[in-house]
Order: sequence, then C-alpha cells, then structure tokens
Amino acid sequence: MRDINCIELESRGVLSVAGTEAADFLQGLVSNDIAPAAAGRAVYSALLTPQGKYLHDFFVLLHAGAYLLDCEAARLTDLGQRLAAYKLRADLELMDATEDWCVAALLGDGAAALFGLDGAEMGTTATLAEGGLIYRDPRPPMPGLRALLPRAAGLAPILDMEEISAGAAADYDSARIAACVPDGSRDMTVGKATLMEFDFEGLRGVDFDKGCYVGQELTARTKYRGLVRRRLKRVRIDGPLPPPGTPVMANNMEAGEICSGLADEALALLRIDRSEEARAAGIPLKAGEATVTPATS
Repeated sequence: MRDINCIELESRGVLSVAGTEAADFLQGLVSNDIAPAAAGRAVYSALLTPQGKYLHDFFVLLHAGAYLLDCEAARLTDLGQRLAAYKLRADLELMDATEDWCVAALLGDGAAALFGLDGAEMGTTATLAEGGLIYRDPRPPMPGLRALLPRAAGLAPILDMEEISAGAAADYDSARIAACVPDGSRDMTVGKATLMEFDFEGLRGVDFDKGCYVGQELTARTKYRGLVRRRLKRVRIDGPLPPPGTPVMANNMEAGEICSGLADEALALLRIDRSEEARAAGIPLKAGEATVTPATS
C-alpha cells in the first residue's frame, strides 16, 4: 500500500556557493545560523535588504564542500546577483546548479521512518544511495521530508520504492497552506515584507543570537519592541477563491490581503488590530465576493 507521495517541486532551483570562504560569506549575510549545515542539518534562512525587508528565502545544505541553496528557480539569477554584490575578493564561486539537482517533497505517514529520520531533529539530513540528500523539513509546522536529487536519475529511484507514489504540486500546496507556511515571493512581497510578519521565528528561519547579518537591526527591533502589526494567517474561503493581492475588508476598512490559496483555504496577511476588532464585533471579513474566516487552530 502506497501511503507516501513524492512530489517534484518544479518551481525550485539550486544555487551552489563554493570556496574556502563560503561559510563565513553566507554567515555574514543571511538571517539564520548556517553552522548546523556543516553538521549535517538543513537550514532555512532568508536574505534581506539592509532595511530588513524580504528579498529571498531558501534552504541551505552542505554537500561535497559546497553549500547548496534550494531557492525559487524563477528568481535564482536575482539571488545570485545579490549575493555576488557582497563577494568582493572572497574566495567564492556562485553557480546555478539546477541542471545537476532537482527538488522534491515527500508527504505521508511513515516517510521519516522509511529513510531512518523518524524522531530525528528538524533538518537532519541523510544521504541516499543514489547520491541525493533527504532531510526532515527544518520548518516545524511543515510536515514531511524534503530532498535534493541528482537530476540525471530524478525521482525514479524514490518512486521505485513500493511505499511511495507520485504526488501532485497541489498536494504540497494543500499541506503547506494547512501548516500556514509561506511560499517565498508568492506570499511575501519582495522589498516590503518583514520576517516577523511571516513568523520566521516559528519557522526557525532566523537566529537572534548569531550576530550581525544584513537587515539584522530592523528584524531584532521588530521582535523585541513588539512592532509587528500584521500576521500571516490561514483562512477559510466561502465563495470564489480571491486571487493573491485581493484586499481583505472589514466593512470599509482594509484589514489585510489574500496570499496564496487552494480550493476553500488560503493564507492571508491580516492586520492584527482590525481583524481582531472585526471578530469581536461580529463583522465578517470579505475579499472580493468571498467571506474570509481566520482559522482558530
């Protein structure tokens, strides 16, 4: 019986960061401590503007001496260019490795146990016989495993296992939305979003003890001064699914906007004050022709 789905994430690309100074280079730029990558754990992190606004998010793994960044394929070139702007004279090579690697997710009961990762710490990585890397998703709310697989073989070695069948991108989106996990620039507006609005602390995508990185000052100030005004929430949609960017309204007051969605569920970035006031007053939230109801769990 096949209870586990393997889903190729075709929207993902892989950027390789190699060289003797690669670790120090990334450590000084990204929001999370990447030291665990050297100890065999995947790390979720982000690159910000100097003003602390979101630019990119990605997973960092160490393989054969190079750091592999699982990132948005459509924006990989932009990520490489932004990192290269900080390179200066560092012993460093940035290379698009998407032709060498494909990205997949595995969802379903028993996936972790099947690959010897049951009970392992979030992000713990195992090496597959075919040379790929498979790991527990380092974001606590997100179920299942994630994998980097050699492009030449693709998903075939995993799909040959009797417990696993091919899944669809919608299966991954459904699990992600249920877990209230943002999907990069689909949900986070480039140059505008902040990490605390999207609960990067709960997603283990930011380390407040690692020291300086680009955008660190605003991120820390937002956390410690309680300056978060908006939060990402899972919402139920009653009516036609509104497209991303549709304003969420409480009477004539804007209370947020719709992010990614699927069927009758979506993610929405809601203003904390106005959405709570609407709930207390029994005022329904509307987005286009749909009624929007924040999830309570």
